[in-house]
Amino acid sequence: MNIVTSITSSLAPVHREGYPFVLGAAAVTLVLFLVGWDAPAWIAVVLTLWCAYFFRDPERVTPIRKGLVISPADGRISAIATVIPPPELDLPREPHVRLSVFMNVFDVHVNRAPVDARISRLSYVPGAFLNAELDKASEDNERQALTLVLDDGVKIGVVQIAGLVARRIVKFVDENERLAAGQRFGLIRFGSRVDVYLPQSVMPLACVGQRAIAGETVLADLAAAESQRQGRKS
Repeated sequence: MNIVTSITSSLAPVHREGYPFVLGAAAVTLVLFLVGWDAPAWIAVVLTLWCAYFFRDPERVTPIRKGLVISPADGRISAIATVIPPPELDLPREPHVRLSVFMNVFDVHVNRAPVDARISRLSYVPGAFLNAELDKASEDNERQALTLVLDDGVKIGVVQIAGLVARRIVKFVDENERLAAGQRFGLIRFGSRVDVYLPQSVMPLACVGQRAIAGETVLADLAAAESQRQGRKS
C-alpha cells in the first residue's frame, strides 16, 4: 500500500458501528476540557481520533470475473494450510485449503464477501479469546461462520475469528441472503482473523506474508488450473 492509498484510507468515512465509540470518546474529551483537565483531555483527543481511524470504511474496487475469490479482510496472510473444515460450516468433512488473513488493530476491520453467493448457513460459536494468529484459534476462539454457495453449487466457507482484544463480531447479513463479491457482511472489533475455506483442488494465488486488501486482493481462482503461487520478500 503506497503513501497516497494509506492517507486516503485513513481519511475514509467511519462505519456506523463506530459511531458510539467515536461520539463517546469525543464527549469525554469535551467534558475533560470543560473541567480544565487538559492533559487527560489531550489523551482523550488521541483516543477519539484512533476510534475514527479504527472504524474507517473505505470504498474498494472489486474484481468481478467469475471464479475469482477475493480477500474478505485487510491484513497479512498468516497461513495457508490443508485442513478439515470446522463443523459449523456446511462443508464436506474432507480436506480443504484454508487461507488465514490476520488483522491487527491498525487494519480496516470491515469484512467483505469473497464471491457472489448465497449464505446457506450462518453460525455463531462462543469461545475463548486466544491470539488469533495461533492455529488452534480456528477451533477454540469465538467465531462466526458463513457457508457460501455459488451458482454452480460450489461451496466455500468464511469464518470470522475473534482475537486477544476483539470482544464482538458484528454481522450485517442473515442466512439465505445473497451476497455480491466485495459486499460488506460484517465487522470484528479490535484485532482478529478471517479464514477462507476452499475446495482442495483450488490452488491459492496469494502467499504467506502477503498483505491483502478486503474486496480487492485475489486469493484464488476457482476456474484456474495453475499451481500454487510462491513468494519471496524483496
